[in-house]
Amino acid sequence: MVFWELFKVFFLALVGITGILLMAGIVAEATQQGLGPAQILGAIPLLIPSTLPYTIPATTLFATCVVYGRLSADNEVLAIRASGINLGQIIFPGLILGLIMSTVTMVLYYQIIPHTHHLLRAMVFNDAEELLYSMLKKNGMINHSNIPYSMFVKGVQGKKLINPTFKRRDAKGAIDVVAQAREAKLTVDRDRKLLMIHMKHGIATFEDGSKGYFEDRVWEVPLPTNMNNDANRRARDMTWQEILDKRLEYQEEMTKVLSEIDTAAISLNTASANPDLPKHVENLKGKLKHSKQQYLFLNVELLMRPALSLGCFCFILVGCPVGIWLSKSDFLSSFITCFLPIVLIYYPLMLCGTGMAKEGRIDPVALVWAADTIIIFIGTFLCWRTVRS
Repeated sequence: MVFWELFKVFFLALVGITGILLMAGIVAEATQQGLGPAQILGAIPLLIPSTLPYTIPATTLFATCVVYGRLSADNEVLAIRASGINLGQIIFPGLILGLIMSTVTMVLYYQIIPHTHHLLRAMVFNDAEELLYSMLKKNGMINHSNIPYSMFVKGVQGKKLINPTFKRRDAKGAIDVVAQAREAKLTVDRDRKLLMIHMKHGIATFEDGSKGYFEDRVWEVPLPTNMNNDANRRARDMTWQEILDKRLEYQEEMTKVLSEIDTAAISLNTASANPDLPKHVENLKGKLKHSKQQYLFLNVELLMRPALSLGCFCFILVGCPVGIWLSKSDFLSSFITCFLPIVLIYYPLMLCGTGMAKEGRIDPVALVWAADTIIIFIGTFLCWRTVRS
């Protein structure tokens, strides 16, 4: 009975809060990226799993405060005590819900969320042409710091760009080509991950000041990295197995680089040492530092996922006794009473712990799991006091 009430409140709250966050996220993403209606509709089911790890812990705590606060306010807890039934029997369903939701969150982190991120990137990559046209219609330009070019248009008519201006930057960031044309169109070469800019009736100005008129010219430039299906994959976008495989790659790379550094150090002591060898050693040390940092990031990600997943169970441990003690049918006040300490203690500890762990300070295990350990200790003590009272 208690579990069913918990589940009903949890499910309704989860649908409501997830829907609100999802709509807010889609509006923000559509505004930032210039997504079209078809892309927005396609992104909705792929974004739902990413919002659940944020909404499930909060709605679990909310359901606990509502149900146990109502039980206590209606004097049902007093009736249970008077009949000689241990209060642990009504707290137990809440703990079961916490364990189930922690397991669900774990599955989301381990496999589902990375997979949906991959599908979302693939969708954007496959619709890159439409997305670029949408950006030009909305902003009149494509200008990102992570791509070596920019493009400005006066207008967009279907697939035709009116009075486009194309600027290309060299490796040093200086503009080496400026092309202006009467019209242009865009196509995407998915195999080579290139954007093809077909310009007609224009003039190109080069960095040496020379100019050239062209009737029809195609400029090939790389796609923005956020549209590249495999570009800039972060640890959070990888499945559990992918993280393990990537970590092994970095481990092998560190071993190889260390061996190269040792070999180079021996060569430095010889009379016939290459004068460029010290610079090469410095480059190897920089590469080693980068590999160590990435290896550490992956280790922290492996620790952080189960730690965050356990948050649902931790919140239940605190929510059950606090809901009973407050004895209020006003669920909002009991929820705020529980949630404020969690916001002030749990999340700051988790964020600080993961941040310090990524910097290599102290033991990553202790830092990442500190928040869960403290909340479990507090929750266990509160549950014990409630059952014993």
